[in-house]
Amino acid sequence: MAPDVVTLFLCGDVMLGRGVDQILPHAGEPALREGFVRDARDYVVLAEEANGPIPRPVDFSYPWGDAPAVLARAAPAARVINLETSVTRSDTFAPGQGIHYRMHPANLPCLAAGRPDVCVLANNHVLDFGRPGLAETLGSLAGAGLRVAGAGEDAAAAWRPAIVPVGGGRRVLVFSFGMPSSGIPHLWAATARRSGVAFLAGPSDAAAAEVTGRVREAKRPGDVAVASVHWGSNWGYPVSREQSAFAHALIHGGVDLVHGHSSHHPRPLELYRGKLILHGCGDFIDDYEGITGFERYRDDLRPLYLASLEPDTGLLRDLRIAPLQARRMRLRRASPEDTRWLGALLDRIGDGFRPCAVDGAEGTLTLRPASGPHAPDGS
Repeated sequence: MAPDVVTLFLCGDVMLGRGVDQILPHAGEPALREGFVRDARDYVVLAEEANGPIPRPVDFSYPWGDAPAVLARAAPAARVINLETSVTRSDTFAPGQGIHYRMHPANLPCLAAGRPDVCVLANNHVLDFGRPGLAETLGSLAGAGLRVAGAGEDAAAAWRPAIVPVGGGRRVLVFSFGMPSSGIPHLWAATARRSGVAFLAGPSDAAAAEVTGRVREAKRPGDVAVASVHWGSNWGYPVSREQSAFAHALIHGGVDLVHGHSSHHPRPLELYRGKLILHGCGDFIDDYEGITGFERYRDDLRPLYLASLEPDTGLLRDLRIAPLQARRMRLRRASPEDTRWLGALLDRIGDGFRPCAVDGAEGTLTLRPASGPHAPDGS
């Protein structure tokens, strides 16, 4: 029997390398080549100085904290994350990168603890250890039985969507690609003869046509198509006209949901022709605690997005957001006060939604279309 709604779990960057890798059971080589930090364990110290001691080693589920319980209750049909780290033992640091992320392949059970259905890889860290590091990353993920999209041994593989069956003959198709505005070097682009990421030079009409052409080739009636894009700056709320127009063009061309990431905090979200555009989801798991300078953006708050769509139309029924918070390199439920803060922010930067409703028992924010599931039409 076909479901009358398809719920997707979406989040921003899941970075299990560097400091996170160092607290897991199989810590890799800690050496770094950053301007100020040369040992990944220093990021653990920063987090401890900010929020208290972190046990070592932790079990594989530790970084996910309260997230698995939230997801178990929501029972999403598909879970889509941006895996922003290489999975490699390589010591060949990619030149030109100021920061390099890697997790030891033996720590992949930590990633599996979140039960992702799709790991999107078209981001600015998957080739931090070059193409040999990418090959090991792809092989490690395949060996763990994890679907990927957005990177591959050539352009055809990098652009191939991940396909998740969701019952009743329906599928979720996830297309992953990235742009240089997020820091992806042009040389990382996959070609017919070279591995790399699915890469677009910018949010142009031609780029949108390239993506939607691929969507139309793969999409069948009843499928939900997700365009997962790594783009934009790390900080700030403004969205350029070009980026907004690109997202709208994707919706016009058959995409049902735009899953944007790269920013360290939530960026604007909008409803366009009844379909959801997340311009930037914010971080989810990483080792950024104790890094100062942008506290006004509250990047310690980590939204867990649950988007419920009509499978035959892709229209958004509702968007539930469970606010989590990073503490001691672990996700915990945010306080009622922080939940209200996040709700007020989303009301301020969202477009096309009713004001956030707060579920006091669950501590979840719910956004619904301003005038029912078919509005506004955005024309």
